[in-house]
Amino acid sequence: MSSSTVFHAIGDFLTWTFGIFEVIGNAFNYSVIVLGFFGLFFWLNKQRKFNAEAATNKNQIK
Repeated sequence: MSSSTVFHAIGDFLTWTFGIFEVIGNAFNYSVIVLGFFGLFFWLNKQRKFNAEAATNKNQIK
């Protein structure tokens, strides 16, 4: 048994293991992008509210 046999066996196993990604396709990528934009807009909205409160309350420790 040579080392190339071992490496080919490992490669075949990894190809079989990660074959699930072909079934998923781009759906996972699109969902991560949508989730990222949702998080961005959520964070920007919270930051806008915090900035508005900081502008009205001058007694805050900064």
